[in-house]
Amino acid sequence: MRAVLLVIDSFGIGAQPDAAEYGDSGANTALHICEASPEVNWPNLRKMGLGNCAGLLGHILPGCEPVEQPKASFGALAEASRGKDTITGHWELAGVKLDPPFQTFPLSYPSFPAELLDRLSSRCGHAILGNRGGSGTTIIEELGPRHLAGEGIIVYTSADSVLQIAAHDAVVPVAELHAICVIARELADPYRIGRVIARPFTGQPGSFTRTAARRDFSMQPPTRTVLELLFDNGVETVAIGKIGDIFSEQGIRVSHHDRGNVACLDRLQSVLAASCQCDQFIFVNLIDTDMLYGHRRDIRGYHDSVASIDSRLPEILSLLADDDLLLISADHGCDPGFPGTDHTREYVPLLAFCRKFKPTNLGVRKSLTDVAESVARFFGLASPAMGTSFVKSDNNQEQGESS
Repeated sequence: MRAVLLVIDSFGIGAQPDAAEYGDSGANTALHICEASPEVNWPNLRKMGLGNCAGLLGHILPGCEPVEQPKASFGALAEASRGKDTITGHWELAGVKLDPPFQTFPLSYPSFPAELLDRLSSRCGHAILGNRGGSGTTIIEELGPRHLAGEGIIVYTSADSVLQIAAHDAVVPVAELHAICVIARELADPYRIGRVIARPFTGQPGSFTRTAARRDFSMQPPTRTVLELLFDNGVETVAIGKIGDIFSEQGIRVSHHDRGNVACLDRLQSVLAASCQCDQFIFVNLIDTDMLYGHRRDIRGYHDSVASIDSRLPEILSLLADDDLLLISADHGCDPGFPGTDHTREYVPLLAFCRKFKPTNLGVRKSLTDVAESVARFFGLASPAMGTSFVKSDNNQEQGESS
């Protein structure tokens, strides 16, 4: 048996009840994209029941309305952990409710404590520029010339719990930048910083470009994840995209660090097409929706990125055996029709496709951990009460009760 968890990064479907606490009242990634698009080209997601997911929350997606007989079971997932960042969302999908939350930092100078950056500077041998919040592309354009002049590496943050380090690859080679981030990761742990991110860039002032050699250095999950449960019980765990970074490679047998949605979907199809003699769980992150379009508030680009994913679904489904399970969800929102450039606190969709399952309404569920529990049950394993499963222990699907 195989199970696939496909995470369309930041594909939210409506503000959670506590969204006001995050400044996100009214955010709705999918709805605002649909409302702003002359034509919504998500036919396969619609047939599976994406519009039905949104309908559970009282939202009708123009061009992606609910269907009477969806091909997949459908639901909506709330994030129970405090936060709206990549690590928190993915960890919760894997069975970890984060408490206390990661620490975030002010966007105005100085963002990070002086003692943290002094220790980083001393150990890596570079002065520090920035130390404030901002868009990565903007802060690189602003401070890049000083960096090229040898004044230091660029350190900045965002509304998420991140310490980002940017450096031109002609000044600080990528291998050295990654080594600096390893040091920063060690120093960041006592401050509960979720991620240290390497942001290499190239080019000249006025035309700097971030390269594909980004790498995330995450804290290790505080409790056992479904990946570790499966790994310890002989299920081959396969990570595609930045999943390996998010989980610090814990509980992962095979890790493919492919970059970009096309490469990740190509990898998924190659893994599904290959002969596997054991049970297998494939965890995929599709980052482009968030990184390239959500944060940049590019509605058309976001729509087209989802349309590209949608166009690959028929071939992916054709590679699934009758007892294989495909789960499609997200980790948070990043509404391109909402003010600002940060993630948004939203429900995310839940689509569960297996030819053995009769599609049903899975309801509005209280935690993303229901996905982890369901994956564990799918493989016939008991988990440490990660969430409420919509899959029975005999590998049938529960009827649609909310957790």
